[in-house]
Parts: sequence; C-alpha cells; structure tokens
Amino acid sequence: MRPSHFNDFENQTLNWQVIRQIWPYLLEFKSRIVLALLCLVLAKVAGVTLPFVLKHIVDGLNANNGAQGWLAVPISLLIAYGVVRFLNTLIGEIRDTLFGRVTERAMRRLGLGVFKHLHQLDLDFHLTRQTGGIARDIDRGTHGVSFLMRFMVFNIGPTLLEISFVVGLFLVNYGWSFALIIVVAIVCYVGFSIWATEWRTGYVKAAAKADSSSSTRAIDSLLNYETVKYFNNEAYEAERYDGALAEWEIAKRKNRLSLFVLNAGQALVISTAMASMMILAAYQVSLDKMTIGDFVLVNAFMMQLFLPLNFLGFVYREIKGSLANIEHMFDLLKRKPKTMDAQDAKELAVTHGKIEFKQVYFSYQTERNILQHVSFEVEAGHKVAVVGHSGSGKSTLVKLLYRFYDVTGGQILIDGQDIQQQSLLSLRKNISIVPQDTVLFNDTLFNNIQYGKQDASEAEVLQAVELASLAEFVASLPEGLQTKVGERGLKLSGGEKQRVAIARAILKNSPILVFDEATSSLDSNAERAIMRAFNQYASGHTSVVIAHRLSTIVDADKIIVLDKGQLVEQGTHAELLHKQGHYFNLWQAQQQQS
Repeated sequence: MRPSHFNDFENQTLNWQVIRQIWPYLLEFKSRIVLALLCLVLAKVAGVTLPFVLKHIVDGLNANNGAQGWLAVPISLLIAYGVVRFLNTLIGEIRDTLFGRVTERAMRRLGLGVFKHLHQLDLDFHLTRQTGGIARDIDRGTHGVSFLMRFMVFNIGPTLLEISFVVGLFLVNYGWSFALIIVVAIVCYVGFSIWATEWRTGYVKAAAKADSSSSTRAIDSLLNYETVKYFNNEAYEAERYDGALAEWEIAKRKNRLSLFVLNAGQALVISTAMASMMILAAYQVSLDKMTIGDFVLVNAFMMQLFLPLNFLGFVYREIKGSLANIEHMFDLLKRKPKTMDAQDAKELAVTHGKIEFKQVYFSYQTERNILQHVSFEVEAGHKVAVVGHSGSGKSTLVKLLYRFYDVTGGQILIDGQDIQQQSLLSLRKNISIVPQDTVLFNDTLFNNIQYGKQDASEAEVLQAVELASLAEFVASLPEGLQTKVGERGLKLSGGEKQRVAIARAILKNSPILVFDEATSSLDSNAERAIMRAFNQYASGHTSVVIAHRLSTIVDADKIIVLDKGQLVEQGTHAELLHKQGHYFNLWQAQQQQS
C-alpha cells in the first residue's frame, strides 16, 4: 500500500517557502547559476528575434515577385535566420548543462544530509518509522528538487520572460490592442489551466488509488499462492482481481474525460486568441498599416508563446507534487533527536571499565515507569548478568547504557563519568554488543564481520573468526568468507548469525561488552557453542549479560534480578539460590521445563 501522504499534495496549497529552504543548497555554484540565467535571457532574446527575421524575409519575398524574386531577398537574412535558430538551441543546451550541475549537487547534498540526519535520530523514531515510506520521502524529495528547479528555471521562468518581451514588443511596435489580446489570453489560459487541474485532481487520485488497489490485490494473491491452491479459490481470487480492475477501468475513464475537458478548454483559449490576433492583423494589413511579414510575425509569436504553455496543467500539478515531496523531506530534517550530545560534551575515557547505575528511573511514557530506583555496580573486568521475567526492563538497561534513550532520573557512570556528559560517539565506541537479533547486510561474510572495525586487516578478521568459533563453518562454505549472506542474513541460521555478531564484537575490541539475550531463540547445542565463544572473548573485559536461560550465567560474578522494573535481588548464583527468592523461583521453573 502507498503511504498516507502519497496524495497529500493534491489537498494542499503551494508552499513556496520550500524554495527558500532549497536555496542554500544551490549556492555552492553561484557563478554557474549566474551564467545559466544569462544564457536563459540570451536564449529568449534569440527566440523573440526569430519572428522579426522571418518578417523581413517574407516582406522581402513579397516585394519581389517572380521566379527570380527570392534572389533579391538579402542572403544575409536567410543566413541570420539559421544562425539565430541554431544559437537559440545551443544557448539553451549550454544553460541546461550549467544548471544541471547545480541541481545534481543540490540533490546529492540534500540526500546525504537527510541520510546522516536519519542516523542521528533516536531509536524511538526508528521503531515507529515505515522504512519504505522514509526511502520514498528521500527519493521523491531529492527528485522533487530536480523537477522543481528544471521547470522553474527552464519552463516557467523563460515563458514568463518571453511573455514580458512579446507584450512589450507588441505594445511598442503594434499598439495596445495586440498587447491586450495577449495579456487577456494568457490570464484566461493560466486561470483555466489551474482551475481545471484542481478540479480533475479527484479523478487523478481515484485512478492512482484504483491502480494501487488492483496491483496490491494481484501481488497479495500471488504471494499466497499455496493458500489459494489449498482451498481451491482460484476463481474467487480472479473475481476479486477483476473487481479491482473494473474500478480501475472506471477511474481511468473519468480521468481521461477530465483530461479531455482540460485540453479542450486550453485549445479553445489558444484558438480564440490566435484567431483574434489574426483577424486584427489581417485588418491592419488591409489598411496598409501592417505588412504580410507583420502578419506572419504575429502568427509566429502566438505559436511560440502558447507552445510551452501547453504543458501548464502538467507542470502545475507536478510542481505542486514536488513542493509537497520536498516539504516531507524537510519535515524529516526538522525532527530533533531525543538523545543529543551536551553542549560541553567530553570524550569518554575508559581506563578500567567500571559501570555504575545510580538510582536510575526510566519511562517511555510518563504514566508508566519501566525502571524504578535501579542501583548496581559492574566492577572492572567482571561479568554481571541481568535476569528477570519478560517486560521486567532487562533490555531497557542496554538501551540506556548505549544512550538510545536518556534516563528519566538518576545516573549511569562509566569509570566515574556520567555518560550524559560524554559524547555519544566516544560512548558507543567503548561498548561492543552481541544483540538479541543479529541483522546482517546483504553482503559477504567478510564484509559483515569487518563492519565491526572498517580498517581491520584480513588477518584480524580471520583471528576474530577463529575466536568466535566460526572457522569450521566458514571452511565448509565453497566461497568461504566471500559467501553472500542474503538480505538481513537470511541465508544463515540463528547460531551462525550470532557467531558473526561475536566476531564483530571481538574485532571492535571495546573494553565493555554487552550480550543481550543472544541465545534465547537457539537450541541447547548452539547455545553452548555461542557461550563458549563469548566467555573466551569476554575474559578480561567488563561484560553485561542480559540472560533468558539461567544456565548460561551460573558463572557470573554477580547476578542482578529485576522484577517489574525494580531490582529485587543481587548476588552470585549460589547466594541467590540459597535465598530462595525470585531467582530461585526462576531457576526452578526453568529446571522443570528442561
């Protein structure tokens, strides 16, 4: 389905403030803009010169009848006509080339700016975003800039300039009556085109919606091919698809009829204006106030004026859509991340790796606390596990440590430094994580592992593979580390992906290591292999393990037990079993399940 804002532009007025937002991105090539605008003016001067050259040629031919009459026409005029026409085209191409660089660079700068900004936005935004919609916003926004600039500079601007030239020339050379007809015709043409475009918007929208609906119906049915076959519903699916196509057919017919009204109305205005100008010009010729050449000149100017205006309905609709698309993109840029560097943020200096949670409070919404006065310490080089029922706040601790969110109250310290006063980059640089859900890029195994340290050598990557117990698996692959893992790593099993995540963490080699329920969905054998690899690497690092299976953390230096966002117990595995409290109950429940 298309995003809800797909047709937003059809229901809003033009927002020309967008131009002001784009302008800074265009100023990188000021000289090119000046030269392009100069070429624009020169091209239009050449354009309005052509009918005058044509007038003198016709008058020359008309004054010298006979088989040899054409020789009397100054050959220079005929050459000049060809030269001016060539120059008109050549200058236009130079203008397009000059300004093309400007718009392409603006698109690049805007696209990169939005991309970088999206990576700076908080986790909350990315949990609620629609990836396809965001991608379309960026794509439509950057291409909207190109379309807007191209038509504003190469269509609307030149046409307005040419109209000004022509009205002025007619006023000076032929009187106010000719100029008045042009002005009235242009006003009527533009007014009707805008009104008709707005009126037919509903039909355009209905046609697009019907097209999307029929396409969605077909794709949904084909994706569920087996289900259709299981229940013998081929005829039912065909009937539903035909119903969607019938709606599309009706919508397209109405859209086509509305386009007929638009084109017919525009043609009526053009025909009336041209007929009026021709009648007036013919009358002036009959009075010997104008020549046959003047008559041809008037006709040439009218053709020249209305040809670019013929696309006005299309241009108006597309510019309107471009402005809306660009506005959506700028709306993304206006979003502020909830977690940002403090103005005087310092670089986090990790000397030992001690972590302290001091009276930490956190809530996603004010009415519901996730964590309440949670306090504990992770000594340097120690392994601390956090356990508890689902929803107790275990993974939230990791998000707070990474500063995906900031604490509502209290402090998190690393070696005595409040992480909210340290730069985000330096904080995250000092933490390696093996996440619960390892997502890989659609790239090679080598590049996915090297992602933990982009400048790592091949030897370093191979060492990480060995330490992560991944070597045997890699050796079994025909292409080894050059094997493509597929989109989101779907060609690998859960255990294989987790070992890739451990290899990444090893390669990053940060002093603090986080293991976030990374074995919760694996079988016992895979879990044991993963934990062996993790424990081998974790030795000597400060590590925080968010655990689902308690059997994986019996060797932890300390176990933190959370319940409903509160720290209810802490101690070693033996100490907590001896207390026979929350941890004891969790242990007993898991032992019975196994």
